Amino acid sequence: MKEGDVVIVPMLQSDGTIKNRPAIVLREMPPFKDVLICDVSTQLHQEVKNFDDVIFLSDSDFGTSGLKTESLIRLGFLVVIPRKTERHQRLLKTLSDYLVK
Repeated sequence: MKEGDVVIVPMLQSDGTIKNRPAIVLREMPPFKDVLICDVSTQLHQEVKNFDDVIFLSDSDFGTSGLKTESLIRLGFLVVIPRKTERHQRLLKTLSDYLVK
């Protein structure tokens, strides 16, 4: 996970549920290397003019973004997440256990 990557992460929604959502990694945060991410949404009507950014199908970076349709990069929806998620740690442990057999 590096700055600029589009990732899928569990994010708390306004109704209190947690949903896997696309997000963009903005910056690695000290001291634990957690990452600051912003939400990506297909709800283009939610755009805050002169603040959010729409990525269009015609944009040069759309093809490498991993997104499926035009999307809104929501700078007003920021979250700091741990770099190593529970799933990531579990995968590394499973792999490690397998390799030492």
